[in-house]
Amino acid sequence: MTIGPVIDLNCDLGEGAGHDEALMPLITSANIACGAHAGDEGVMRATVRLALRHGVAIGAHPGFADREHFGRRELRLAPGEIVALVRAQVERLRAIAKEEGAVVTYVKPHGALYNLAAREATVADAIAEAVTGLDTSLWLYGLAGGILLEAGRARGLRVAAEVFADRTYRANGSLTSRDRPDALIKDEARAVTQVLRMIREGRVRTIDGVDLEILADTVCLHGDGPHAVAFAGALRAALIQAGVAVRALDGDVLPGGR
Repeated sequence: MTIGPVIDLNCDLGEGAGHDEALMPLITSANIACGAHAGDEGVMRATVRLALRHGVAIGAHPGFADREHFGRRELRLAPGEIVALVRAQVERLRAIAKEEGAVVTYVKPHGALYNLAAREATVADAIAEAVTGLDTSLWLYGLAGGILLEAGRARGLRVAAEVFADRTYRANGSLTSRDRPDALIKDEARAVTQVLRMIREGRVRTIDGVDLEILADTVCLHGDGPHAVAFAGALRAALIQAGVAVRALDGDVLPGGR
């Protein structure tokens, strides 16, 4: 029997957008804010319980402690400070999850921390060090083609290459800066088409007009937009109709069999 493509759908939750309950049944992995850029213990606990109810994998979503800018402003911290920052946030969510009878299975940095880790080796290695020091069985999510994946592999972690449904790409593989008007894809059909092509063909058309090779193990859905729920439903339906299985990371095998 031929096995078709498989993809994980992850979403940033516990950030106060108000869509968590509606989004949870549509995704397979929940990136839960750990109280730094957003969230608090009560929100974290409620989101963990919601994920448990729907059988959704739980991931820690640590970011810079900069609520004013939602963790999207780049802060220059020493590697040791980044290790401590990530470790404290992941430990906090792991403790809450344990109390609720759940397990945190992966770590995905947030916002500016995520983008820095995709291109700067010192930041990437600090994050990988923090995760390895906590639990080597944790998955590490990072931008497809980014340095964070290399740092995770170098430390023996299982890594997942992440692509974005509603973001545009540059020719160097980076996401288009949110400062630019073409950073976000607002047309639902265009976003769905981009995701399907990344999964089936391993390519994405960049804003520079070139096709870029890309590996997709997990797709990020942003949960803070006004149409987040409708888009999540449309994307999941389109994936299933296209013969793409939707499920969380499973055991020692990546969704794409890589």
